[in-house]
Amino acid sequence: MDTVATFRVPRVAYLDSHGHLPAPPAGFDPDRLVPVYRGMMLTRAFDAKAVALQRTGQLRTYPSSLGQEAVSVGLASVMQPEDVLLPTYRETGAMLWRGVRMEEILLYWGGDERGSDFAGPREDFPIAVPIASQCCHAVGVAQAFKSRQSPRVAVCCLGDGASSKGDFYEAMNAAGVMQLPVVFVITNNQWAISVPRSRQTLAVSFAQKAIAAGIPGEQCDGNDPIAVRDAIGRAVERARRGEGASLVECVTYRLSDHTTADDARRYRDEAEVSAAWANEPVARLRHYLADQKRWSKQDEEALIAEIGAQVTAAVERYLATPLMPRQDLFDYLYAELPADLRRQRDAFLLDAEGAGHD
Repeated sequence: MDTVATFRVPRVAYLDSHGHLPAPPAGFDPDRLVPVYRGMMLTRAFDAKAVALQRTGQLRTYPSSLGQEAVSVGLASVMQPEDVLLPTYRETGAMLWRGVRMEEILLYWGGDERGSDFAGPREDFPIAVPIASQCCHAVGVAQAFKSRQSPRVAVCCLGDGASSKGDFYEAMNAAGVMQLPVVFVITNNQWAISVPRSRQTLAVSFAQKAIAAGIPGEQCDGNDPIAVRDAIGRAVERARRGEGASLVECVTYRLSDHTTADDARRYRDEAEVSAAWANEPVARLRHYLADQKRWSKQDEEALIAEIGAQVTAAVERYLATPLMPRQDLFDYLYAELPADLRRQRDAFLLDAEGAGHD
């Protein structure tokens, strides 16, 4: 009789859906959660404004991280400034936490590559839209850290769908063999565009894919910022101590469409989405902080006003940014532009000048 092996890995969870914390992890410091909550709220407010900009023709396609804020903010909050983040297109919260400016993110999604020239974390990688390509890049970054004997860690983010790509398996295998300081974080939001988790894999969890590479794999509740910080924090410090790579799966739910170019109602039951809202991370953490007398209605109102002003100012800076010079389409491809592209560039600019464009 055919059988399917079902290896199980630990699942980390502390904060329940009502915001209760029966048993905190070792070394738990509740004061660290207020900045995390602020970061999650900023991410959600920024997302809402970005979607509105896209709907009014002021931004191109945008991927919301609605419902996944605990993962992106949580993982960034346990990284050191000198570590390197390799994000996908849904790690807005992590990017903001690490110092990427809101107007830079808007520039990128507005079609301006200057948005990837971060003023803040200069060595963090730009947004990766190709699926799982950043996994191989993370191995290269981690190999550089190890070769230089530098106590730095590469944190590579990917979605559940990306874990089906060869790039991911090859990168994870190489990281295991070479004992590299890299942490792979799989955000399992249940959907790879229109493909549900059930059609991605027969594996009991995505975390157990680590077994094939011989590295630790752990699953955590991705709607619980305490669990996210605990699981990823331990993996990051393990890598920093020279103990090699790890894989952490964060189980959450994509409350939004895949991007603003998608309509999830075509393939997803609205009842499923409604049920997921009952477990979303922002309200969950807010309830905990309020119960602990660390957050009040006045705090909430002040934060909403503060964040609103920050987002509005960032949007104004984005909209006031002069258009990218047309020659930039060519000038940043190579250190020295090849002759055929120089000719193409000159012809392009001549045509643009004749048409009356800048």
